Amino acid sequence: MKNRPVTIKDIAQQLHISVSTVSRALRGSSDINAETKKAVLDLAAELDYQPNSIALSLVKSRTNILGVIIPDIAVQFFASAISGIQEVASAAGYNVMICQSNESEQTEANNIQALLSSRVAGIIVSVSGNTTNTNHFKILQKKGIPLILFDRVCDDIEASKVIVDDYHGALAAVDHLVAVGCKRIAHLAGPEKLQITANRKNGYLDALRKNNIAINEDLIKHVDFDRQKSLDATTHWIQSENPPDGIFAISDRVAIGAMLAIKAAGLRIPQDIAVVGFGNETTSSILDPALTTVMQYPVEMGRLAARLFLEQIETEEVTSQTIILETKLLVNKSSDRIQLTK
Repeated sequence: MKNRPVTIKDIAQQLHISVSTVSRALRGSSDINAETKKAVLDLAAELDYQPNSIALSLVKSRTNILGVIIPDIAVQFFASAISGIQEVASAAGYNVMICQSNESEQTEANNIQALLSSRVAGIIVSVSGNTTNTNHFKILQKKGIPLILFDRVCDDIEASKVIVDDYHGALAAVDHLVAVGCKRIAHLAGPEKLQITANRKNGYLDALRKNNIAINEDLIKHVDFDRQKSLDATTHWIQSENPPDGIFAISDRVAIGAMLAIKAAGLRIPQDIAVVGFGNETTSSILDPALTTVMQYPVEMGRLAARLFLEQIETEEVTSQTIILETKLLVNKSSDRIQLTK
């Protein structure tokens, strides 16, 4: 130990605790008890421990650059998540390099190669809507480069993840539509390949079952995250013999497409068709009527993803933990039929 810098592994071994516990104690994490935290800090001071994540990156031919890949930077959710990532990464001395997949698996794979060429220290990703082959992520794992997934994740990738409780968020949204009197509730779903699509769709389906409403496959349309596809699908439903009286959309952007179609048909929101989205984008509150939506806290998701990256850099351990954030239904006028009767 005298011939090399002290690492947190040395501290962990002497105290007979995990490297992760040492790392959290050094960062002042609130989930470490006071006695353990004091023991770690005292030994760190005694051994003259100095954080050396940047030096370690140079030894491994890596830089202090953190790569981030998102599907669409124009979507407010991803822009907000980047703000959270940047906040935490910058405070730790890392620069952030942002790439955009444009919902393309090939572009996403190209982004990975570009970031590898830039010798990034780690990569944070929200998976594209068209990704089916995840080999480009597995390359990172083979190279020992930290990979953190957020929001849109892959089941077959062993990596740390930050997600929201999509299932219960959707369940609450559809329960709300039932509570305000909707009986034919349609669902504008996302890309069939994504886990968040399955989770939100399952929440929708289970809410119908719970409320003894028959499932009608004709009232489920996969529109990706495309506003025009949402508008077209909603128009088709409105022109049918038995249109829906409520719509739950996978995202606020998709919900806005539905609202445009309803208004174009001369129908009223929420009196004729109530609408609920997912995401709580800024534009949702300034719509007429304001959109009921499921809140999912993208800035905090970004912060947590960046902290998971830093933890892996500090501990030199690739982990596969999952953090799940709770959602909250924000009721606005696009679905609030009860207020209309008061």
